[in-house]
Amino acid sequence: MTDIKIKSDLPVFPISTAAKLLNVSVHTLRMYEREGLFISYKKNSNRRLFSKSDLERIECIRRSINELKISINGIKAIYSLVPCWRILKCKKENRENCGAFNGHDKPCWSYVNKNCRKQECRNCGVYNNYSDCEKIKGLLKSYSS
Repeated sequence: MTDIKIKSDLPVFPISTAAKLLNVSVHTLRMYEREGLFISYKKNSNRRLFSKSDLERIECIRRSINELKISINGIKAIYSLVPCWRILKCKKENRENCGAFNGHDKPCWSYVNKNCRKQECRNCGVYNNYSDCEKIKGLLKSYSS
């Protein structure tokens, strides 16, 4: 068989294939999406597609749940600690009414904030660069020194 190279951010796997590769049910993937743990790519037909990066994010979520015993709400709280307003350099007046800046129970991509969205969340550096706990911890450490 040929070793096929696929860009890590290219959504190519349908939800049923993603579920098989991750050894989870389609229902579980839909629930994680509904909970705001990840953003799936949706075609115009509303069919979900997943990239290799999406699969890696979901594997990290699964490890956090199964090995570290972190609940879904705990994962959302960890994601909420990512200081997106700093990373995106949001203006002070935009932060005042921002759910991500003022909240602490879900990731920034779960909020609707028309003031700071310059791009689709799925393409945002916050969403793409801080998908696992080690990266989040490193980011928080960099702000504390």
